[in-house]
Amino acid sequence: NPRLMYAPVKEEVEWDEPCIIRYHDIISDREIEILKNISRPLLSRSLTTGGVSKNRTSQGVFLKEDNIVVARISQRIADITGLSKKSAENLFVQNYGIGGRYEPHYDELDDENGRIATFLIYMSDVEIGGATVFPQVGVALKPKKGSAVFWYNLHKNGNVDLNTKHAGCPVLRGNKWVANKWIHEFGQEFRRPCSLSYWE
Repeated sequence: NPRLMYAPVKEEVEWDEPCIIRYHDIISDREIEILKNISRPLLSRSLTTGGVSKNRTSQGVFLKEDNIVVARISQRIADITGLSKKSAENLFVQNYGIGGRYEPHYDELDDENGRIATFLIYMSDVEIGGATVFPQVGVALKPKKGSAVFWYNLHKNGNVDLNTKHAGCPVLRGNKWVANKWIHEFGQEFRRPCSLSYWE
């Protein structure tokens, strides 16, 4: 992407299968504070597809792109991933207090236009706890303020990558702020071509 030539990102492969990539310093402290300030008065109990659940104990809010900072971050995510933001959900900001957690789950919603990928931004460090873990493969990602992790939830053939089941460990000390961008399948056909192979 031409924009990344002027503002390149630092990329680190955290795991190979599934491929989990961490991008460092992709959001500034000022942008983080703006997102927090916008979100605080709007936060409400985060839901799952079944509504309020004891498996997910955070507060969250979807932010529309009518705010210039939100729009800029969404565009940055599109530039980094190479995926279209037109079929993506609004940026979802979440706050986890002491004991806040999210039990193991898949981001894929098992519908026709599923969540092909997840871009998870860490907006705070966490003193103890709060890691993002992938139990199927034994990966634990510690929150690092200003960084983000990215992975595909679906194989190229459209099947769910079972290794992408993940969880948010309980926050034991500190406060955890994250922002999720869930990107859907439709509109990505030429950006991430599909495959008929069972193995892709």
